[in-house]
Order: sequence, then C-alpha cells, then structure tokens
Amino acid sequence: MQNTNQIPENSRCEQAKYEYKKSSYSEIYEVLQSLRKDEILCDIKLETDDGGVIFGHKVVLASASPYFLAMFTNFSEKNQDQVAIGQLKSSALQLLIDFVYSGKISITEQNVQDLLAASNILQLQEVKNACCNFLQAQLCPTNVIGIIAIADFHDCTKLLTSSELYFKQHFSDVVEEEEFLSLSSEQIVKLISSDELTVPSEEKVCKIFESVIRWVKHDLDSRKPILPQLMEYVRLPLTSKNYILKNVVDDPLLNNCFKCKDYVFEALRYHLHKSDELITIPHNIRTKPRQPSGTYKVILAVGGAGINNEILDSTEWYDPKLNQWHFGPKMITSRYAGGLVVVNDNFALYFGGGNYESTFQSADALDVSSESPKWRPTYEMLVKRQWFGVGVINNYIYAVGGYNESCESCLNSAEVFDCRTQKWSRISSMSSRRFCIGLGVMKNLLYAVKCLSLYDFKFVIGTFVIIVVVINAYP
Repeated sequence: MQNTNQIPENSRCEQAKYEYKKSSYSEIYEVLQSLRKDEILCDIKLETDDGGVIFGHKVVLASASPYFLAMFTNFSEKNQDQVAIGQLKSSALQLLIDFVYSGKISITEQNVQDLLAASNILQLQEVKNACCNFLQAQLCPTNVIGIIAIADFHDCTKLLTSSELYFKQHFSDVVEEEEFLSLSSEQIVKLISSDELTVPSEEKVCKIFESVIRWVKHDLDSRKPILPQLMEYVRLPLTSKNYILKNVVDDPLLNNCFKCKDYVFEALRYHLHKSDELITIPHNIRTKPRQPSGTYKVILAVGGAGINNEILDSTEWYDPKLNQWHFGPKMITSRYAGGLVVVNDNFALYFGGGNYESTFQSADALDVSSESPKWRPTYEMLVKRQWFGVGVINNYIYAVGGYNESCESCLNSAEVFDCRTQKWSRISSMSSRRFCIGLGVMKNLLYAVKCLSLYDFKFVIGTFVIIVVVINAYP
C-alpha cells in the first residue's frame, strides 16, 4: 500500500533567513566606558593645558566627533598614543568624553560656558545645541548681554537671535543692570538704532536718552566723542515737550556738543509745529516711532454711509489676531467718498469727500502711534473733490480726478501733497475727466485703472463705500 504521507521526490526545502537586530547598544557602551575607566585597551591619552589626563579609544572618539576623526586619520596624531588638547579645561573635556561613551551629560550654570566652548571645538553639535538651549532658558535682564557675547563668539546663530530679541523686548530692565555699561560703542549704536526696541511711551520718559547718558558717563573720557552718533538715534522729538525742557535742554553733556544741541533744537521745533495742530509727517529716524516685534497690521475703516444712508463720522479698526472690530476716535466731520492714505505706517490722512450738501477740500490726520489718537485738521487740498483716486509715492500723496458738484462735472485735474514741505501743488491734468478711479502705484508711476462716466453716476449716487486701509497697530 502507498504511504500518502510521503514527501514527493521533487519537493525542495526553501533556504531560510532570519534577521535579528539588537534593540539597544547601551550594554556595549557600558562595557567600553568600564574599559576606559580601568584604562584597558585604551590607545589614546588626552592631555589638557591645566594638567588633566583622560584615556580613551581612538575608534570610539572618532565615531562621535569629526574633530577626533580628522585627528586620528589625517594628521600626525594618528600614530601617537598621547595628544595635547589645548584651549580646553580638563573638567569640560572629561564631561564630553563621558558623553561620547554614555550619551548623557549634565549642564549647569557653572560649566555651561566651558562645555559650549569645548563642544564647539570638538564639533559635538548635540552638546553645543543643548548648551544653547540651556542658556536660552536662563535668559534674564541680568545676563542677556553676556549671553549675546557668548552666542556671537561661538557662532550660535539661533541663540544670538533669541537673546538679541529678548534684549529688545526687555530693554527698560536690561539698561538698569551693570552689564549694560560694559557694552562696546558698536553694540550700543546697533541697539539704540533698532526700530524693534520695546520701551515705555517716549511721550512720557525717554528711557533711551537716559540710558545713553548713563553709558557715556560710565567712561566719560573715551565715550564722550561718540555721543553725537548716539544722539542721532535717540527719538527726542517723540518725547514730551515738558520732558525735553526739564531733563534735556540743560544737560551739560549736550550743551558742550554743538551737534547734540542741534538735535535738541530739532525736537523743540517738532513740538512747535505740533502746537499749531498741523500734522508733521515723520521724515527721519528721530521722528519715526519705533515698531517693536509685537506691533502688527490692522485694517482701518473711516467714514462712509450707514444702512439708512446717514453720513458717518466713525472710525473702526479690525484686529486680525482677535478677529474683532473696535471703535476708534470719531472724525471731525462726517463725510463719505473721500480719500484715505497711510504715510510711514503711522499716519492716516482722510481728505476730500463730502455729504449731501457739499464737497470738501479739507484734510484730517490721525496719528495712531500716539497714546490717545484723535483726528486733527491739516492742510486743505487746492480743489474740492469726492469720488477721486488717491496714491502715495515715497513722501508724496496724490489726489486725481473725482467729482465736484459746483462744476457739475467730473474732474481731470490732479494735485500732490509734499509731506516734507507740507504743501499741495498742482500737477499735469489727465487727458479725460474721471471719477470713481482705482488709482494704482507701480514703480513710482500712477495708473488710473477704473472710472465711471457721468451717465453711470446716477446709478451709484445712492451707494456709499467705507474707505479701508491697512496700518500699524501698537498694543
């Protein structure tokens, strides 16, 4: 009888393969660490300038550090069993060699600078990053200047950026510390010229001015010559007139410096113009409010007509961070169909427009950098206009075309406001009469890209729009 369980002769066994992967190499490193501590099978002895001696295995050190890899393969040390390691403390080198064998290291305030220097030389990037993270977590007003210097010296880009940002955000506290007085002239110029400094309202106390004077007095003989350069970046015109008269005018350091006195007179002239309730557009770094990293753009909506066709005098601004609308200061005059522009990120100007009875040529300004912003009158246009086009090129504001009911016609005229001279002047007229213009600016050229005819006007006369612009906000 045939055995049914017999394997056929043509059957072949497949060659089997089974792979096993060790889950952890920690046991191997523990053995290597033990061998190193007992100085068994060690083929290298590292000596530091302060007399420390550390044993190791070339292959282990080369596998962890590009510095040691190059040393033991490409340079004369590859045939030596004893190597001098300069510029490193033995305590730091010992911790780093322990890290190579164990994967663990303890970073403290006492050893972080030595470890950062040593890990930078040995190209142990993991430890260098860990030191930077430790220092960043320790940032405070008392040590930030020192950390900036450390980060800069050891080329720690991320730490340098974060520590400089911390400095700017906590300027008022940092300048009270002794570290501030140790800044070099290059460092303090770089600092106070930054637009990103977060300081108390410069309308009340000029913290930057006070810190500059304190820094100069700390080493008067060597630092006095740099005072004019420092005062160039102090936003003196933005401080209150009372503060200037009380704390700046009679300062002996400034009185003995002609250039510094010029900056004081400039600040007083600035306040003289403001006292006339006429807008003074910032045109240099000293009259431009700082914009810390916490500032952001908002949308400003001005005037227009309500759902019942009433002419509005309201100002609103939209906060994209909170997704909310807020009310701002009321306009001086209710109006619609005017022009709204932003100059230097801080000033909003609304000019022209009208109501049901008349067309305006007046202009109002809003300084959003002020603690209590409010609309105030400024220079009137040369021609009454509504439904006109507006554009800004550098420090020039253009008003083009529009409608004037007294002329019973669209306008082809155009005018420009020079923010420096504070004057309106005529420019060449358009080739045709237009209103409801979409005026675009590209490469310092104005483009009138949309217009309506007089026939179309009757269809839009009952529809009024709110003028909207984007402007900086100061939380």
